[in-house]
Amino acid sequence: MMELEKIIESVKALDEAAITAAAKRQENLAKPPRSLGRLEDLSVQVAGITGKIYNRIEKKQLLVFSGDNGVVEENVSSAPQSVTLQQTVNLTRAKTGASVLAKHFGCRVTVVDMGVNADITEQKVVNCKIAYGTANIAKGPAMSREQAIRAIVTGAQFAMEADADILGIGEMGIGNTTTSSAVLAVLLDAEVEAVTGRGGGITDESFLKKKDVIRRAIEINSPDPEDIIEVISKVGGFDIAAMCGAFIGAAAARRPVVIDGFISAVAALCASKLCPQVTGYMIPSHASYELGYRLAMEAMGMEPMLLLGMRLGEGSGCPLAFEIVAAACAVLNDMATFDEAGIDDDYLEEIRVGDKFSVEDKR
Repeated sequence: MMELEKIIESVKALDEAAITAAAKRQENLAKPPRSLGRLEDLSVQVAGITGKIYNRIEKKQLLVFSGDNGVVEENVSSAPQSVTLQQTVNLTRAKTGASVLAKHFGCRVTVVDMGVNADITEQKVVNCKIAYGTANIAKGPAMSREQAIRAIVTGAQFAMEADADILGIGEMGIGNTTTSSAVLAVLLDAEVEAVTGRGGGITDESFLKKKDVIRRAIEINSPDPEDIIEVISKVGGFDIAAMCGAFIGAAAARRPVVIDGFISAVAALCASKLCPQVTGYMIPSHASYELGYRLAMEAMGMEPMLLLGMRLGEGSGCPLAFEIVAAACAVLNDMATFDEAGIDDDYLEEIRVGDKFSVEDKR
């Protein structure tokens, strides 16, 4: 716990001087004010993260944390638990959705076994196994508090030690939409129906059972919503814990870090509650199809940049987001200012005050 507290304490606020300077340069670029929208915001955010106005996103890395969940005993997933093992290995071979996208964009992938319910012989999978899967949350705590802390610290260490300009946080674990929904319901004091989706796809009967299992898990374990580590240890998973730590570790290392989909967003919310300053380092990628995703984003005051109907997980949205962040930084770095372009920008003085671009819909 002391090691975790030390990491959390090392997270600093964004660099306000760099933010101000980057925003000023954006204002001076040869374009109508705010005409590049979110790209402008991203470039300024990255400046605040790194403390530098000019940034290039060249070294991109996806961290994927794998773990099995004992709650699959309750038949809450259509996929067998063996898929966790198979896809954990396939992630290292560029054979899954996320790893194919990563390979296409030149992004490195690190796959970490946090608790897969099998021995993995593939050497490219990093063995940090805490246990052979968690316990069934419908019958008791998923893990001990000590195991949860160990998983969080492990995730943080991977993010801090990464050689990357930007990180993305993904997962692999059958049953983890169930654990994520349970964690989110507790953290937001939300009805189970409001945060629970169908994951990889399940029948109506299984969907009803999934929600009942989550309710039962929360009732049996009674986690304290103010104690984030207790929530993770009682109704979460090793993957969620490590991902939570990775978000904190990225912030400690002053690296921008991308949120993937639903499970990644729940882990990010856990991280933000453990260390509120982490949110400034986070960049959401795509809007997950999962029901609880929007609530997790709203709780952090964030909005995804992509609307693609995606619900794969694994970190699949991160390689796409990396390219957008890289483009945002390229604009700030390389676009000409009005002076450099030989343009007198006095004509913009009036329209720079307030919103002079939106048109009210009169229909």
